[in-house]
Amino acid sequence: MGRILVSACLAGVNCKYSGGHNLVPAIAELVAKGKAVPVCPETLGGLKIPRPPAEIQGGDGRDVLAGRARVVDKEGKDVTAAFLRGAAATLAKAREIEAELVVLKEKSPSCGSKFIYDGTFTGTKRPGFGVTTALLREHGFRVISEEEFAFKV
Repeated sequence: MGRILVSACLAGVNCKYSGGHNLVPAIAELVAKGKAVPVCPETLGGLKIPRPPAEIQGGDGRDVLAGRARVVDKEGKDVTAAFLRGAAATLAKAREIEAELVVLKEKSPSCGSKFIYDGTFTGTKRPGFGVTTALLREHGFRVISEEEFAFKV
C-alpha cells in the first residue's frame, strides 16, 4: 500500500472541535511508522481548537463546493470559507504525498465519506459527503472512513 492521508484526530491528535481526538490505534501506528500522513482540514482552514461544532446546512459537501449550501457553527456563524480553505489545503497535501488512499473521520462536516450530520445540531445523521471528501473525490482521490478502514487492515 502506498502513502495514506488520514484525519489527524484518528491518529490521536487533539484537533476535534471539542479539543479531543478520535484515536484509532491502527491509524496512529501507520502514522508512527511513517506510512500515513495526518491532516486536519478544519485547523488547516484556520479554525481554532476548541471551537463550536459545525454542520452543513442546505445539502452536503458537494453543495458547499457548488455554492448551494453553507457550513454553520452551533452559534450561527457561517464558517464555510474556513471549510473551503481547509479542503483546498488537504487536496494540496494529498497531491504532495501522492496519496493512494485517504482515510477520514465519518460524520464530520469536512471528512464524512458516507454520512454527515443534518445541520440541525440534534445528532441526526444523513447520507452525504463532507466538504473535504467532496473536493478530494472530485479530484480522483479514493476516500474511505475509519469504519471502512477497519475492514481493510
